[in-house]
Parts: sequence; C-alpha cells; structure tokens
Amino acid sequence: MKKGIIGKKLGMTQIFDEVGNVIPVTLIEAGPCEIAQKKTVENDGYDAVQLAYCDAKEKHLTRAELGHLKKAGISPKRHLKEFRFENAADYAVGATISVDTFAAGEKVDITGISKGHGYTGVIKRWNFAVLRMTHGTGPVHRTGGSMGMNSDPSRIFKNKKMAGQWGNEQVTILNLAVVKVDAEKNIIAVKGAVPGAKGSIVFIRDSVKA
Repeated sequence: MKKGIIGKKLGMTQIFDEVGNVIPVTLIEAGPCEIAQKKTVENDGYDAVQLAYCDAKEKHLTRAELGHLKKAGISPKRHLKEFRFENAADYAVGATISVDTFAAGEKVDITGISKGHGYTGVIKRWNFAVLRMTHGTGPVHRTGGSMGMNSDPSRIFKNKKMAGQWGNEQVTILNLAVVKVDAEKNIIAVKGAVPGAKGSIVFIRDSVKA
C-alpha cells in the first residue's frame, strides 16, 4: 500500500465525461487526515501510520484517547485507522494527508460497513424461491426447505444458506476508478457504488490489483 485516507460517504450522483457518457459516481468527503502515530519494525514489528479523521468534542472521547492524540499534537478526532504504507518512514507525526494524494484515473479499493437489514429469512437474504400458495403447501411458503441428510452425515454442513443477520458487515470493493478529485472541497468521486449508508465512514487505499 502506497497511500490511503479516511472519508465519509456523501451519496451517489452522476457526471458526464467529455463524450457525453453518463458515469454513476459515489461522492466521498475524504480527509484531511492527520497522522496520530507511526509504527516501526523496531518497536512494533511492522511499518504503518495511524490516521485520525473528523473533529470531535473532548467530552466524546476517553481520557486515553485524548492523551494519545495530545501526545501527537493534534486536536480530538473521532476516527482512527492504521494504514501499512510502504514508505511509512517518510511520514511525520502530526503531518496532514489530504484528498489530493489521489488523482483522476487511478484505481482504488474502498472498505466500509454495509447497510444492516437485521434478521431476515432465506427469501430476502438469499433469494430463495417462494413455495406455491395452493395445493396443500401449508404454512411453510417462505421456509428454507430441506436442510441436510438423515443418517449420514446426520448434520447440516457449514455455510448452509439459512436465515440470519443480513448486512452490517465489513465489505471491500476492489478496483474502483477515481473519476474526479476536488482538493478544495476535500471530495473524491469514485465510479460505481461503495458499501455503507450515507454518512458512514469508509477507508480508501490504492488498489492491490492495479
């Protein structure tokens, strides 16, 4: 990883390229982030930098968090995230990373927490078919059906598609193209959809597959 930043998802819109083609984009308010800590191989076993994002009131942070940020000489921040940069040694504690570290045309990977839908059945969660409503099907129209074998192996295999929690999990979308960067407003426009609801926190880094 050569670069990364923390941002907040603003929502989706569309923009037009020079030819007039419509490009669906997600707008992300990314940075500015301040470096709160540096990890080194000598002290921690690996190289990384810890970024702090989004101003917060002191009363919303613990004394440990306030002391950690005060040691770095930065104001209270709401979110902290480590990035294992290849050139982590070149960064200094207290330095600022802004959205202009990315440029249009680059590919990025974006990680976020997907929208939570709560506890759902197999039809909504896995797109199972609904059983027919006539001919004595009974009160089982939306059940999952047969789950496993009888005598052998007498159990249900792991990863069987069943009812349960849908969403609210960490999701990473790979190889998204950066369409536009507005350094003045700290906004980056990325082609396609990004996991999470409006206002949720996302982590942007250069693509591992580019």
